[in-house]
Amino acid sequence: MNPAAILTQLGKQTEGSQSLPPVDQWHPEHCGEMDLVICRDGRWLHEGAPIGRARLVHLLSRVLRREADGSYCLVTPVEKMTIQVEDRPFLAVDCALVAETSPSSVVSGDHQAVWQLTTDQGDIVRLEGETCLELSETPEGEWLPEVVVRFGLAARLHRNLYYRLLETADIRELDEGGQALGFMSGGRWQCLGHLSAAEADG
Repeated sequence: MNPAAILTQLGKQTEGSQSLPPVDQWHPEHCGEMDLVICRDGRWLHEGAPIGRARLVHLLSRVLRREADGSYCLVTPVEKMTIQVEDRPFLAVDCALVAETSPSSVVSGDHQAVWQLTTDQGDIVRLEGETCLELSETPEGEWLPEVVVRFGLAARLHRNLYYRLLETADIRELDEGGQALGFMSGGRWQCLGHLSAAEADG
């Protein structure tokens, strides 16, 4: 099966709706593997060739799900196909700072800054509540931030965005020892990375 065939199966359910398909509620039979790879730089390859149609990639990203065993699948109401993801399926490529009064601080009127991230597929993620940056290891062995977007799918911070956020960061002493760089969003500390002993001394 090819990517276009999956979209044909979905029909108007994907084409005409602005909301995400309920892939978390679909439980079809597993139908094998598709030769599709999401590269760590955000490219989608089918049978080794880049998918050149941005709209097709966007629509496929809407039916992507991560399984309990950590695998990634494209899911329709009638079938499920496993694909490969080199690191994380999405990249956070832009950010905006918005000031709001959080529900918990309405009485006091205390305003909190909230950072809002945008992924390469147009998802909007607000760093507040249970949604926050977490450090995880990349295939190259680096520990970099990611954020959960939906259905167990995470976005790695694009390097350009990472450096933009570093400009707003400050240093915090960690309870377990050492120091980390990060910033506040939604009343929570968002960690961008740990400082090495040499960096901390410098």
